[in-house]
Amino acid sequence: MKLRLLPALLVLLPFLSMAQLTLKGRVIDEQTASPLQGAHLRLNNRLVKTTTDAKGMFEINDLKAGSYKLKVTFLGYRVWEAYFELEASKSMLISLEQAPVLTQETIITATRAGDKTPVTYQNLSGKEISKNNQGRDIPSLLEQMPATVVTSDAGTGIGYTGIRIRGTDMNRINITVNGIPLNDAESHSVFWVNMPDFASSTGSLQVQRGVGTSTNGAAAFGASINLLTEAPAPEAYGEVSSAAGSFNTFRNTVQAGTGLMKGKWAVDARLSKLSSDGYIDRAFSDLKSFYVSGGYFGANTILKVNVFSGKEITYQAWDGIPSDILKTNRTYNGIGYYKDYLGNEHFYENETDNYQQDHYQIMLSQRLGGNLTGNIALHYTRGFGYYEQFKDDEDLTDYLVAPVPVPGNDTLLITQSDLIRRKYLDNDFYGFTWSVNYEKQKLSLTAGGSGNRYEGLHFGEIIWAEFAGTAGYNHRWYEGTGDKKDLNFFVKSIYQAGSRLSLYGDLQLRGIQYALDGRDDDQRDITQSHDFLFFNPKAGIHYALNQYGSIYAGFAVANREPNRDNYTDADPSKPAPVAETLFDYELGYNYHKNNLKFTANLYYMHYRDQLVLTGAINDVGAPVMTNVPLSFRTGLEISSQYMLTENLQASANLTVSSNKIKNFTEYVDDWDNWGSQIENSIGSTDIAFSPDMVAGAAINWAIIKNFDLMINGKYVSRQYIDNTSSPDRSLDPYFVSNLRLGYTVKPAFVRQIEFSLNINNLFNAEYETNAWIYRYYSEGTYGVLDGFFPQAGINFMAGLTLKL
Repeated sequence: MKLRLLPALLVLLPFLSMAQLTLKGRVIDEQTASPLQGAHLRLNNRLVKTTTDAKGMFEINDLKAGSYKLKVTFLGYRVWEAYFELEASKSMLISLEQAPVLTQETIITATRAGDKTPVTYQNLSGKEISKNNQGRDIPSLLEQMPATVVTSDAGTGIGYTGIRIRGTDMNRINITVNGIPLNDAESHSVFWVNMPDFASSTGSLQVQRGVGTSTNGAAAFGASINLLTEAPAPEAYGEVSSAAGSFNTFRNTVQAGTGLMKGKWAVDARLSKLSSDGYIDRAFSDLKSFYVSGGYFGANTILKVNVFSGKEITYQAWDGIPSDILKTNRTYNGIGYYKDYLGNEHFYENETDNYQQDHYQIMLSQRLGGNLTGNIALHYTRGFGYYEQFKDDEDLTDYLVAPVPVPGNDTLLITQSDLIRRKYLDNDFYGFTWSVNYEKQKLSLTAGGSGNRYEGLHFGEIIWAEFAGTAGYNHRWYEGTGDKKDLNFFVKSIYQAGSRLSLYGDLQLRGIQYALDGRDDDQRDITQSHDFLFFNPKAGIHYALNQYGSIYAGFAVANREPNRDNYTDADPSKPAPVAETLFDYELGYNYHKNNLKFTANLYYMHYRDQLVLTGAINDVGAPVMTNVPLSFRTGLEISSQYMLTENLQASANLTVSSNKIKNFTEYVDDWDNWGSQIENSIGSTDIAFSPDMVAGAAINWAIIKNFDLMINGKYVSRQYIDNTSSPDRSLDPYFVSNLRLGYTVKPAFVRQIEFSLNINNLFNAEYETNAWIYRYYSEGTYGVLDGFFPQAGINFMAGLTLKL
């Protein structure tokens, strides 16, 4: 038998000599020996289709015996190179030396919390953002965080979306990009629809709950979200990503970058297009965006320029669905509805919102010598757009149009007309931010601030009328301006008072000048001016119990000025809105050992003159608000993460809270006595949209190599629509689950191919995340107008990404 095998072995010998070999190893930090994830490998000047994993490991298969040159690059480290002969499969341990190069994180050091900052915060890495990014807006990526509730007008997370953290809505959440204010200066809100697919250009983000640390821009009156755009990749890359799913949803993104040219220069770019019909009838979205970033990254200097823009066309869906229709038609959209003169029903097809926003940022980070670094940034945001509406049987005099004589009979006048109108917003926002950071032994000291100006023009035009009368082309019936200046200065420090104890102090002074001029759409004169000077102190301690656990305690004060709508929608018969003040107390515990991470924190947020919902909305779906003397939010937030095995991870969070207004008085309009209201003193009530319990859980499982599964669930308890704590004016509790499947392959012709499948609302739950209500009395009868915002049932999104 052996003799018979010998000729066969002789024939196979040349092929056995060409056996495929494997090169594998681990990349670590030379000083700390910690693994470096995402290091790029180049073999014989060819980019290997892999990067190091979370443990710093890499494996290159199908190699032939011979001479090789291996090059390893990682941002912030010196390039590692080696020549070797590969005669058999080989394992390597590669130690990278840190290079004295400023990292991009210096740009946002002044506005982010660190390990010893006594505030409640959570970070989301670029890898986590990329893994969960399916084209939906940034709020959807944060949905699984503690005390967080996300809503979408179209029901899909594409288009107009909103977020509440600890019950506080978007215009109380401070948002910055690279430390530069993103909130609209007048509304205080962020319209993510103007930044489609921005998650694809986000390198990391941090959410601070409560007042948090001092930052730039709008007041952090319940939370802040700090985004950092992507850092340049060490090596050149290209990426094409496409996805398609339910409701005729499509997402196409192209990204490319030069890598660090000569170790110092880099350019990155992205182009995106998203479209969706939406879950709600006609709630389509047509979104386009781009992002370009270029810069110099040296040992002592970072000079970076960002330009990004978004253009959106969405069909309006901000009225919601009336409660009497919701039970029978969960996709109904009444916006654009009208009847012609024959009584036939129609929907105006161009009832759309159209807006473009362009952002320009120039950032300089400089090592000033010794332990001192400085940052300065200039920014400019240009916005312009309008929303269009068909209105039937409108009074001409409301639009400054004289009644039209009936042809052939001058004594009869036409006083009403069908018309199409547009409401425009034309604005400019520009300014600067700066910071200086000092680090030495026991002291970390930061000083910083910003100066910004907003110039906004609000106006409305009639582009068509059945009876135009004296109205000319694009007849303008109202015009008003907003001019806002915002200057702030802060200084914060952390002092290591002992081996375990750190002391934190943070002082901020913020001055605001805000002037309104002209008339609103109802011809009311809105001319007024307001000046504010706010002092916002913060202090706290951080104490390390041992190498695994620590506790912190903090106190912070925040002040917030009313926004434009608070002034223009205010009841003129009542006192004008005033600034709000928040006193925030935080007490927390952090634990991290081996495979377990655990955090818990207690908070008490005491408000003075908080602006709360009246239950009504204005003409663009924004809530109408009024001051209440005393209110509070208090709660417990728990979050944990556990590695059950190397391939299986579980996480969970729970928030239980009590959110109350003391001595609340409701006002209900009395149509029978126009201009008057019926008052009811209710006493202590729950604050609207502040659920008593929010819980989330997730399981991530790498089932086999390159194939992973994630399933999560979210529970939100009952939310009241207004501040009366009435069950018949509330959103039912809901539980919703999502499933994600991901598979990665690394063929020879591209670096990597990723397949993904997201199934949202896995169990087809029927639920609503937002609503509004307006109550009135007419002819002695109680009446209600309302709108609910249901979210989509089970739906999917499948994607394919090629990394070149």
